[in-house]
Amino acid sequence: MPSPKKLDPSSSPRALLGAELRHRRDRAGLSQEELGLPLFVSGSFIGQLESGTRRMQVDQAQKIDEILHADGFFVRNCVALKKSKYPDHFAEAAEAEANATRIKEYAPLLIPGLLQTEPYARAVFRAYQPTAEGDVIDDLTTIRLDRAQLLSDPTTPLVWAVLDEAVLRRQVGGPTVMAEALHHILKLARRHRIIVQVLPFSAGGHAAMDGGLKLMAFSDAPPLAYLDGLGSGQLLDDPASVAGYELTYDLLVAGALSPEASLALIDSVAEDHAHGDQQF
Repeated sequence: MPSPKKLDPSSSPRALLGAELRHRRDRAGLSQEELGLPLFVSGSFIGQLESGTRRMQVDQAQKIDEILHADGFFVRNCVALKKSKYPDHFAEAAEAEANATRIKEYAPLLIPGLLQTEPYARAVFRAYQPTAEGDVIDDLTTIRLDRAQLLSDPTTPLVWAVLDEAVLRRQVGGPTVMAEALHHILKLARRHRIIVQVLPFSAGGHAAMDGGLKLMAFSDAPPLAYLDGLGSGQLLDDPASVAGYELTYDLLVAGALSPEASLALIDSVAEDHAHGDQQF
């Protein structure tokens, strides 16, 4: 297992909580596995809490306070950290995403959030909430675009996206918005910031027809898998489950077009949108 990452407690409240957990656990003479046992979680999960990769839940904080004689420290801070700008089903995944060194994602219907343009994101949220006030849509769009700031670093995290062909052809926001959105993906790929492949309709049935998949790897914690559903999501850290979804992703890559052929198809579909020649 990699050596523990030296946390900077001033970098975020999550880092503070993780650093304090590691300090108090070490002082108590407990291993990660020993602390995890009465919480019914793995030692790896405790390591993820300490690294700031996973979010501590209130019931876990109560038990940790009891075991480590922390006088309510973890409950108080856990409650404060529980507030998130993201939906409950995605909050922990978004926070983990911010710490990932590698993100691999299969998108069956929509351009992944990290790769969306402002007009595309706005159209997505308007479709989700057709009667919402304009400022609600503004706030949701801003939050989504803030996530994309991860790509402002020239190399980390590595982002590898497999897009179903349906992602390219569904006119979210109309043809002009789609053309701009696809050109944005092309720009990111051509400056070698992301890897993108397209799973064409001609691939037929495939291993991820049930929904979207995101895999995240970290320098100081085990990998995670996030399964995306309609208004729901599931973050998994079980090694066997994550390994199974890694295989699913490998099968998707095997059935996808090469990166070069994928960019050619994205470019072609973008031009079709731009000129109103999209074929269905």
